[in-house]
Amino acid sequence: VVTLKEDGFEIVIVDDGSGEKYRELFEKCTPFAHILHHTQNGGKGKALKTGLAYIAQQFEKDAVVVTVDADGQHKAQDALNLCRLAEASPAALVLGSRKLAGDIPFRSRFGNGVTRLIYRIATGLKVQDTQTGLRAFDTSLIPALLDINGDRYEYEMNMLLRFARDKIKIIEHEIQTIYINDNEGSHFNALKDSFRIYKEILKFSASSFIGFLVDYTVYSTLILLTNRLLFSNITARVISATVNFSINRKFVFKSKESLWKSALKYFLLAASILAGNTLVLEMLVNHLSVHRLLAKLFTEILFFVLSWLVQRLVVFNKKQSGE
Repeated sequence: VVTLKEDGFEIVIVDDGSGEKYRELFEKCTPFAHILHHTQNGGKGKALKTGLAYIAQQFEKDAVVVTVDADGQHKAQDALNLCRLAEASPAALVLGSRKLAGDIPFRSRFGNGVTRLIYRIATGLKVQDTQTGLRAFDTSLIPALLDINGDRYEYEMNMLLRFARDKIKIIEHEIQTIYINDNEGSHFNALKDSFRIYKEILKFSASSFIGFLVDYTVYSTLILLTNRLLFSNITARVISATVNFSINRKFVFKSKESLWKSALKYFLLAASILAGNTLVLEMLVNHLSVHRLLAKLFTEILFFVLSWLVQRLVVFNKKQSGE
């Protein structure tokens, strides 16, 4: 804290319901920082939003914010470097990316690797360190950041997903990696917080799996009864698309957009996927001699990622629906 103050930062610290055990520590920081208190622990995302709301109200508009974790992972010089990069790119989010190589705790290396892969699939963007807490951005981005869902560790992933959707540039800058006592100071719960981070994608996967089961069951039944490839595939897709749309609109993306507007966009997507799906299926079965049931399985997996991206970014885009 002292080093950051000497570097010219105005410091805001959020005490997220730490309790009497840490009261003395916060008192020592009082001469150097603005201390905000939560009476109960609300999670990292909520703490970040409290700090951002305070900065938006109390400080000048033309400034740069740097978020720094409290577990000792980040150096003051890296925070200063990110601040300068954000000053040069006020419309971008700057991430302090750890190399995650060498003597890194397994849970940090594994968790970041899984999250990085899922983020790449979901957005098409390559981000080296999706879990870094060292981030810098212009205060003009605070309203968008306060509008992002999530009160715990999932907030930081949701931030990256939202910025990818809104075409906000993400810049990475390598920082020094510091882990004290195998990072035991971190409050990240590998099971609970990983579920919060991945649950939106998991919900979509579950919805798609239900749609797949409906589609595959109808397709298999019709192909056995009629032996007509195109008729079986098209009928199965129409039925499963209706089921999938209903689940995604209500439970996954929770869209408040007009039913007919969402339905139109969804079924335009479904028609496009059906055309591509049928083309790939025809090629696999009739030209590459792949078994019809195996070909169907491969085709569904292939179009899963495309469907996820278009539904998230276009069909049920919360920004377009006015949320």
